[in-house]
Amino acid sequence: MSLVADKATGFTPLRRLSDLLYRRPNLYLLMLLIPPLLWFGAIYLGSLLNLLWQGFYTFDDFTMAVTPDLTLANFAALFNPANFDIILRTLSMAVAVSLASAVLAFPIAYYMARYISGRTKAFFYIAVMMPMWASYIVKTYAWTLLLAKGGVAQWFIQQLHLQPLLQLVLDIPGVGGSTLSTSHLGRFLVFVYIWLPFMILPIQAALERLPPSLLQASADLGAKPRQTFMQVILPLSVPGIAAGSIFTFSLTLGDFIVPQLVGPPGYFIGSMVYAQQGAIGNMPMAAAFTLVPIVLIAVYLSIVKRLGAFDAL
Repeated sequence: MSLVADKATGFTPLRRLSDLLYRRPNLYLLMLLIPPLLWFGAIYLGSLLNLLWQGFYTFDDFTMAVTPDLTLANFAALFNPANFDIILRTLSMAVAVSLASAVLAFPIAYYMARYISGRTKAFFYIAVMMPMWASYIVKTYAWTLLLAKGGVAQWFIQQLHLQPLLQLVLDIPGVGGSTLSTSHLGRFLVFVYIWLPFMILPIQAALERLPPSLLQASADLGAKPRQTFMQVILPLSVPGIAAGSIFTFSLTLGDFIVPQLVGPPGYFIGSMVYAQQGAIGNMPMAAAFTLVPIVLIAVYLSIVKRLGAFDAL
């Protein structure tokens, strides 16, 4: 009888459920979030915690076997001079790439935000994002050719007569030695090229939210263009710069392909994890190295959060 009455009045189970969700929006939101949260918690966090837990296992150098004997030796080994040098090398490269990307991206982002619109802005968006459409490995291999001896980069250096200066300041070998493709500068250039779009777009978004009335007020108060830039534009664009640096910093920190293909021999954190896990089979040491970028990125996020980076994303 109740089913017949419900049909007569139009209150079907589906209708009742929709009414319940309408009256309780938090329940509706929770039902929407349960599937992705289960995936994130069980698959992503579960696998990550399982990996980090293996950092406490023991690796036998003689038998090349991993045993579940818990130890802190793998994490203590991170502070050995060789391993600590890898961490510092990776960290310094990540910071340098982030700073250089910000310097190069700001003029482009400022021009996109303040001086163009319509089809021209769409063209710039496509031009900025187009490198993302190409394969990451293909771009890296292409740069090895550009930086190789006799390549385009080497030709420009010779035409501008910068080779002696680079040899002196940056310790890049001359014609008789190695080339840019086997130098730290070459590796730095490849990193900046690949991650530059991730810096341009957040800065451009932050500058577009800049109220024009502030610039007019600055001009009305007699501020010169340089003063307006330093005291109004630059401080308000810091959240966008910080947001873009999250991408450039974290992506450089964990990359293992560019350090293998470009630059002098020497491990980065990502390539060290790859080598320990793949070539050596030392999963506990690889797991211990995995903790390093997690800690560094957590510290970095806490810093840029104070700069308003999350508001600009």
